[in-house]
Amino acid sequence: MPIKNRFAELLPEITAWRRDFHAHPEILYECHRTAGIVAQKLRDFGCDEVVEGIGGTGVVGVIRGRQTASGRVVGLRADMDALPIHEATGLDYASKEAGKMHACGHDGHTAMLLGAAQYLTETRSFDGTVVVIFQPAEEGGGGGRAMCEDGLMDRFGIHEVYGMHNWPGVPVGQFSIRPGAFFAATDQFEIAVEGRGGHAAKPHECIDTTVVAAHIVTAMQTIVSRNADPTMEMVVSVTSFVTESQAFNVIPQHVTLRGTVRTLNAELRELAEPRIKALAENIATAFGARAQVKYMRGYPVMVNTDTETAYAAQAARSVSGGCDDAPLVMGGEDFAFMLEERPGAYILVGNGNTASVHHPEYNFNDEAIPAGCSFWVELAEQRLPLG
Repeated sequence: MPIKNRFAELLPEITAWRRDFHAHPEILYECHRTAGIVAQKLRDFGCDEVVEGIGGTGVVGVIRGRQTASGRVVGLRADMDALPIHEATGLDYASKEAGKMHACGHDGHTAMLLGAAQYLTETRSFDGTVVVIFQPAEEGGGGGRAMCEDGLMDRFGIHEVYGMHNWPGVPVGQFSIRPGAFFAATDQFEIAVEGRGGHAAKPHECIDTTVVAAHIVTAMQTIVSRNADPTMEMVVSVTSFVTESQAFNVIPQHVTLRGTVRTLNAELRELAEPRIKALAENIATAFGARAQVKYMRGYPVMVNTDTETAYAAQAARSVSGGCDDAPLVMGGEDFAFMLEERPGAYILVGNGNTASVHHPEYNFNDEAIPAGCSFWVELAEQRLPLG
C-alpha cells in the first residue's frame, strides 16, 4: 500500500504543527509547551487514555483498536526536544528562542507521530492497542531511560516498541534499517593533568602539563589502532584541550582534556575505560605529573532485534516499495534504553538533500511527513491485523 491518501489531506495541518514546534524549541526535559500541545491534541483526537509526566515531561497516548482480542500492545516512539544551537536558516518560522533550535528534526518526528495518532483514532483498523510515546531529553538527557524507569513498558503493557529518525542525504520517503547493533554507545571522559607551573623561559623548573597532555592525546590514538580488534568499530576522540593560562610566557599548572568514546559492542566498551586510565596516569607519572580520569557512561549500544527489524522493513516496503540496508552509525540514540526493555526496531526515513542534523542550517523536510505517518500506521496495522 503506498502513501495513505488521508495524509495528503492532512499534510498542511501536520506541517503547521511541525513548524509551530520548530519556532518554539525546548531543551532536554523542559518540553512543557510541546508536551502540553501533544497531550491536548491526543485528547482532541479521541485517544482512550492520555498520560502526562512520564519520565519528567513525557506524554503517552493509548489507542485501542476496533478489536482487542489479540491482547497485543505496540509502542511507537517520537522524541520532542531540541538542541542548544543558534539557528541560521533564516526561515519565517525559525526559532524564536535564542540559542535553541530543532536541529535534529524532532519537531518532524513529533508531528509525524501525532498525524499517525490522529489517523489511528479515526480508523482503529487493528486488533489490539497502540501506545504512542512522546519522549523528552533524547539529546544527551537520557529521556528514554527516564521514561522506562518511570514504568513505561509495564504500566502500558507494551510488547514491542519502534522508533524512527529522519536521515539527510537519503531521498525523501525512502527507508533504511539494519538488524543488530545500529547506533553506538556514547561514553565521555575528562582527564585533569596537574604538573608544576612556571615561567616558560625556565622549563627545567617546571613540569610542563601541555607536554604531558599532548603525549596522552597521542597515546590514546593507540587504543583504536593497537588495542581494539581492527574488524570492530570504535572511535576515541579528544575534543577539548584546555589550559588555565592564555599567556605566551606561562607554563600552566593544570590542563584538562575532554572527549568521547563510541563503540558498537560491550567488549570494546569495557576496553576503553581501563586503557584511557592506564595511559593517562602512567604517562603523567613518567613526566613527574599527576592525571585523574573521570569516565562517564552514556547511552548504550542501540540494538535492533531481528524479528522486529523484519516487521519494520516490511511496513516500510509497503509504503515506499523498498527498504535499504542502513549503515552503522557511530552517533548515539537513547531509544537504546527502550530496546533494552522490549524487542523492537529503529528505522531511518529520508529527509532529502538537506544540511546534516545538528547543523545550524538544518531543517526537517515537510515532504517526508506523508511517508513517515504512513509507515507508523502501516506498521501498527500489520502488527495488529484485524480478523
